[in-house]
Amino acid sequence: MQVNFRVSGRIAKPVAEVFEAVADPKKLSRFFTTGGAKGRMETGATVMWEFADVPGAFPVEVIEVVPNEKIVMEWAAQEAESGDIGATMHDADYRTTVTMLFKPTGDGRTLVEIAEEGWRDTPGGWRSSYNNCEGWTGMLTAMKAWLEHGINLREGFYK
Repeated sequence: MQVNFRVSGRIAKPVAEVFEAVADPKKLSRFFTTGGAKGRMETGATVMWEFADVPGAFPVEVIEVVPNEKIVMEWAAQEAESGDIGATMHDADYRTTVTMLFKPTGDGRTLVEIAEEGWRDTPGGWRSSYNNCEGWTGMLTAMKAWLEHGINLREGFYK
């Protein structure tokens, strides 16, 4: 069985503004990569993301960018030691693929869809996919709050 998920949300801003909130590292750092982002999301680039709740920056390989439509990226999988909630994570020897789609809704809003796939069909792989599903849902929520209201939901949330 393939281990994957898809989350989505609508943001009351035009596609170009929502896309830039992810592609521009300064903007992404305002609401998501709380430890900072370095490098613009462009096809073939390797950017660095860091989170206040996870020590150390890590590379994100940008596979494909279609401005205002799509970002596809890969990163090293983290896998839980078990399927238990709160299980310790460790580096795995494979990668997962994240696809972000940005779609106009016709009423000035943007539908953002995020899918991630590629985990192993193991208890640890499943747990890790659940963790990332939670993370991407949080990212969409934080992006909506920041773009629509100027509020950083992640500030102080994890530490």
